[in-house]
Formats: sequence, C-alpha cells, structure tokens
Amino acid sequence: MMSRRHFQYLLRVLMVILLAGCAEAPKPSEPLKATATAAVRQASVVEVFSWWTQGGESVGLDALLEVLAQRHPELKFINTAHTGGSDAEARAALMKRLGEGAPPDSWQAPVGQASLAAYGSAGFLEPLNFIFEQQGWENVLPSSLLPLLQKDGNYYEVPLAVHRGNVLWYNTKLLAANQIAVPQTFDELIASLDALKAAGVETPLVLGEQWTVMHLLETVLLSTLGPDAYQGLWVGDTSWEDPGVTQALANFGKLMTYTNPDRESMTWEEAGTRLAEGKAAFYVMNDWVEPFLKAKGLKPQEDFGWTPFPGTKGVFQFLADGFVLATGAEHRAEGVTWLEAVGSQEGQLAFNLAGGAMPARTDVDRQSFDAYWQQAMADWATGRVVGSLTHGVVAREEWIAEIDAAISQYLAGGDPASFQQGLAAACEEAGPC
Repeated sequence: MMSRRHFQYLLRVLMVILLAGCAEAPKPSEPLKATATAAVRQASVVEVFSWWTQGGESVGLDALLEVLAQRHPELKFINTAHTGGSDAEARAALMKRLGEGAPPDSWQAPVGQASLAAYGSAGFLEPLNFIFEQQGWENVLPSSLLPLLQKDGNYYEVPLAVHRGNVLWYNTKLLAANQIAVPQTFDELIASLDALKAAGVETPLVLGEQWTVMHLLETVLLSTLGPDAYQGLWVGDTSWEDPGVTQALANFGKLMTYTNPDRESMTWEEAGTRLAEGKAAFYVMNDWVEPFLKAKGLKPQEDFGWTPFPGTKGVFQFLADGFVLATGAEHRAEGVTWLEAVGSQEGQLAFNLAGGAMPARTDVDRQSFDAYWQQAMADWATGRVVGSLTHGVVAREEWIAEIDAAISQYLAGGDPASFQQGLAAACEEAGPC
C-alpha cells in the first residue's frame, strides 16, 4: 500500500514492453507460453504475484494464506514475486511476463481506472462477473463503490484492503496547548492554522513530496465541490473551468501557505514523523498514518486524532488493492479458488486485521479493530464512496501524469488561473473532456 506511488513506474514499464512489440496480449483462445518454473506448473497449485513481501502487508498476506490453507489444504500457493529485489523490480518482472504472454494465475493490482486501463484494455484480465454473482459480493460492498470497480459493465478485480484518503490527522497535545478545537469546516481549519502560525508552531500543516501535494489537492476538490461534482470531474460531467473548481484551487492555494518549505525533500513517513514529534499540527494523508504513528509509540486519541477533512463528512474517498484473474490462466480453477478466499469474510478479516487496513466487505466484524478502523468501517458502510485521483481509482495513468505536470508548474510559481487552465488542458489531453 505504501509503495503505491511507484505504480506509475509499473505502468510505464508496461507501455515500453507493449510498444517495443515484445508480444501481443494473449487472447482467451491462445495457449500461454510455459515460461514459469516447473514447480509452478503443477495441477494443484495457484501462482499469485504479490509484492506484499515485507512489513505489515506481508503479515496480512500470511494471515490470508492461513485462511486459504484451512479452506483448501490441498492447494499450494506460490508467490513468484519473491525475486529478492525491490518492489519496483518485482513489478517490472510482472510486466515483462505479461508482455511475453506468460502471466501468473492472479496478481495484485491497485483498484481503479489506472489498473483497468493498463491491464483490462490490453486484454490481460478475465471478467469476474460470474464470481461476484456466485459469492453475492454486490450485496456486501457499498453500492456507490460498485461502478468504480467496473469497466464496460464488467468486474475485473476483487478488492481486499481499503484505505481512506480524506482524513485530517492532528497532534492532540499541540492543539490542546494552543486551545484549538478540531476544525469541522474549511473556515475553521483556516482559523486554526492562523492561530497556530501566530503561536509560532513550526509547521501548521505538514506535507511531503509532490504526490502528497496531489493528495491534498484532490481532497480539497472533494471538500469544495461535494461528491457529485467531484465525481463529475472524472467522467466529463463537471467542467474543470467550473467556478467551483476555481474556488477549490483558491482553497488549495491558501492551504499551501501553511505548509513546510522543505516538503519536496520529505517522504510521507518523514512528514508523519514531524506530526508525531509535535513539530506539525495537521496532516492530510491516507490512513496508513494510523499504524505508522502507533508504531512510533503514540496512542490514538491521546497523542493523535483524526477527523474527515472539513467539508467531507459522510464521504469516503478511497484507495484499495485487490487481486485479478489472468486471461487464459493455466490454473484457472485454482485462481478462482484463491479469489474466493480473497473476497471472503474470513480472508478479509484476517488480512486487514494483521495488515493495517480495512476490509472492502461491509459485513466483517468490526469489534476486533481499534477505534479508528471501527469508525472508518462504519463510514465505509454508510457513507458515499468516491475514488482517489493520486492512487489511480478515478483516472488512468496518462491523465494523472498530466495533472502532476500542472501541479509542478503551479508549485514553481504559476498563478491560480494558469493552474486551472492547465488542469482543463490535462482533461482535454488525457481525460474525458
């Protein structure tokens, strides 16, 4: 999850492979090349490619595999992403195999348009409507999530681990020391930031490298526009020249004046550390911040707190990872069995409880999770679900890159009007406009 920002690298590798003509994507009727190891090509195995090989996500995957083993002790699970290299190298190895027509049976992929454009449009994925129907997953996933999982009416991915993006994290002791209440509106947030700045707080609002700036931008767009108009940006129903976007960019620009000048040199973890140390008061970031702060010894609600970003109460801006099924998978039946475990109550509970995320299913018992995740799970089940830009849910890679370029120009000294023009041009160039 935390290396999701490297997904752009993965997609660029795919495009290089395809444009270089290594191979066409295998069609459903074509046999796959047998380039994997002999150990993988057995009758009772499932070959899955996942880069969750370290940290909390690795622990979560191990917990999920225990569920799979209990359900199907005869099935051998092989993760061929264990290459001994970096995550980026593992992704590059996956893309090379897809380009050569030798896919694993299933692999990990971020949920959303970026994955669907890269994998689905290239013909690498088998539609999963049949398993959604058999397992009744449409009845246990948020109804506003379902359209975000589809391309041309087909499901292609089973969501497993969900994170929330529109969260305002805060250092509770720093706010208390300055007699600042948790802001519930944008105006209250600005007033709080002004008060902190006047009190000499080093960083009222901390940010990291540029992808965290894009994350702030998408959250402010959601806050200012509301969920309907925000969703409309990604399907062509809301113009990027709309006055609401103008106001959102003004709000974004105002917030940037309270951020740390050294943000470009900081990772999201370093920004989180500044919050943990009491050098920053607020942080807009995905909820992988919660286990990060707990790992540093901070106590939820005592040392740090959270609230939906002002203006987004009742809305859940999500990003997620899941697993897909390869077109023409050599062990298709076993691949389906694996996906059934991924989408099961037991599997989702086991992975997310151990891995530091929350289940996509709304019927998983919440009592085993801590206070933050219980609240997030309740909001997921009852709130309006919208997708993240930064993490590829609502836009394909080319469009994200164009928006990123517009942000770069703005941060380099561009004016708000030119910024808005750049965003509108990005939609014309790579989006639905």
